[in-house]
Amino acid sequence: MQNNHAIFDKSILHTVIAVKPAVLLTLLLLSFQTVANQLPDKNKQLVSVEYMTGSSDMHGMRLAYRPDIHHDLDIPLIGDTRLSWEASLNLFDLHGSAKNEATYGVSLSPVFSKPLPNINNNYPLTLELGIGLAYVHEEKFGGVDIGSFYQFEDRLGLLIGLDKEQNSEIALRYIHYSNGGLNTKNPGLDFLSIAYMYRF
Repeated sequence: MQNNHAIFDKSILHTVIAVKPAVLLTLLLLSFQTVANQLPDKNKQLVSVEYMTGSSDMHGMRLAYRPDIHHDLDIPLIGDTRLSWEASLNLFDLHGSAKNEATYGVSLSPVFSKPLPNINNNYPLTLELGIGLAYVHEEKFGGVDIGSFYQFEDRLGLLIGLDKEQNSEIALRYIHYSNGGLNTKNPGLDFLSIAYMYRF
């Protein structure tokens, strides 16, 4: 049963990795549309809770905070984009081994947000990209040697506003952890996640 579960998890991750360029291209083309929703109020802070599932039957939770420090940019060919900063506490838990093992980490990431064309005015869409730095408390856990305590945290996400002001949002994300070749052992960790985000 565990082997079937591991094969299923691997097939999901391989599918995500295979279609990632197509998804990126589609979102990029959508971002060039002339009518897009507005970005949320820049004078608000944000908190979020996120559930992750992915590599090696590993699950996790991220608790994140963004202060009201934002920079609105007008990037050529892309248009209105917002740069925000996010700090998070990351909890990783591995199941399926003889003993459950867990570890934690912290991360700091710049996050770029780009409003997408409206499909429904009540549910505005936003594209999110980020590449940050993470520290993981255990270099080896659950039979996985990630090669370094220091990791890069990459993300690609689609945010769905639950109200016009985007005070509440649901985020669907692909998250990848890698030490970027700082160590010869660099298996990388891949996660799919769902998050609830609240601005205040």
